[in-house]
Amino acid sequence: MKAKRIIALVLAAVMLIGLTACGQNGGKTVGFDIPAGGYDGSEVTIKFYHTMGSNLTDVLNIYVEEFNKLYPKIHIDHQQVGGYDDVRNQVSTEIPVGTQPNIAYCYPDHVALYNLSKAVVTLDELIASQEKIKRADGSEEILGLTDAQKADFIEGYYKEGQQFGDGKMYTIPFSKSTEVLYYNKTFFEANGIKVPTTWDELEQVCAKIKQLDPKSIPLGYDSEANWFINMCEQYGSPYTSASGEHYQFDNDTNKGFVKRFREWYDKGYVTTQKIYGGYTSGLFISENETKSYMSIGSSAGATHQRPTADADGNYPFEVGIAPIPQVNASNPKVISQGPSVCILKKKNQNPQEVIASWLFVKFLTTSVEFQAEFSMNSGYVPVLKSVKTNPVYADFLSKADGGKFISALSAKICLDQVNAYYTSPAFNGSSEARSQVESLLVKCLSDSASNVDEFINKAFRDAVEECKDKE
Repeated sequence: MKAKRIIALVLAAVMLIGLTACGQNGGKTVGFDIPAGGYDGSEVTIKFYHTMGSNLTDVLNIYVEEFNKLYPKIHIDHQQVGGYDDVRNQVSTEIPVGTQPNIAYCYPDHVALYNLSKAVVTLDELIASQEKIKRADGSEEILGLTDAQKADFIEGYYKEGQQFGDGKMYTIPFSKSTEVLYYNKTFFEANGIKVPTTWDELEQVCAKIKQLDPKSIPLGYDSEANWFINMCEQYGSPYTSASGEHYQFDNDTNKGFVKRFREWYDKGYVTTQKIYGGYTSGLFISENETKSYMSIGSSAGATHQRPTADADGNYPFEVGIAPIPQVNASNPKVISQGPSVCILKKKNQNPQEVIASWLFVKFLTTSVEFQAEFSMNSGYVPVLKSVKTNPVYADFLSKADGGKFISALSAKICLDQVNAYYTSPAFNGSSEARSQVESLLVKCLSDSASNVDEFINKAFRDAVEECKDKE
């Protein structure tokens, strides 16, 4: 944790130095001026940083070829740069010297960091543009997004690009995941247990499981930060804000649910990744005496929640997947994760690079075929609603089960709750808030303090102060 904080501080310092050195306007975001005619057909090379492994770059290469049939003079140089944090670190160190890529995988806090030097292109003018672009095959498209294309994006994913406090659009969703509830369907059905839809119901289910299997830990939750943030959203309780006072999570509602979860931990109902010492899927698929029967984790990690099959391909139990429990099941809220893409700008940059970058981003993110194939190969869910009706993807979803096709089942659950997704405000410091609430929840669950209320109050105060100290 300390190493991550040091890296964040160093990167922020580098960005501020770059801001001064490049002489960019640090107080105002400048929109992109689209040249008359949009793309003029000139030869440009676009550099794209991502985290894709070989199976996904194979998919990407197919669609780069398709894109080049339309725009043969736009050359795409795409590079895997480790994980998401590696992309952030590399882009951040390249911005001050002007060697950053044109396009990069990103999370909202990455964009907030890059914008210390106003290095991210705002996309509003590009999205709204009605400039007609002629392709190599003789067809035309408008530079911007049509109303139908905008409406096809899953709303919660699309709105992530506007969570930076000024209402402008900085990112476009690329592929996404969320959290889901994995449960031992075989055990649930054998014991007449109903899948919980609320936290009250989940508490009752945990109590029943504990009676049936006293050695069990009924629930494992992989991400403490997500749990805290989800609860804030479900309760409508403050977490953070992109403007004004950033750190707003020290309040009675949030202390209340943390205290409740502490009681669950004391009863042996729950553990988390940090407390367990690894992803709680390990507990869920365990063949040891101590196991869980429910696991809340990433929808993209469904195959890790599936037990090992025997020599005949049979699984020890069938996995069920459901949305995570809610405070109010009629008003569901669940976190949105996974990469978006942003377009980066340089001093004295050729505007045709920005136009070409946008055309490629638009091509991938609005292509039903690409989104379908990428989803099936990655475990992430597509960002377009219409992908569900794509024949190939529809066939993929039709095979969904709790065994061989568990990834399809996970995707199906994600796509069935498209109206539940939300995104948290993004600012330089939002990642620190996430780290602090994660640590806060771990401490409040597992510490042996005798005065629980006093301990929780102090943990919240300290977490807010830590956030402010890192600004």
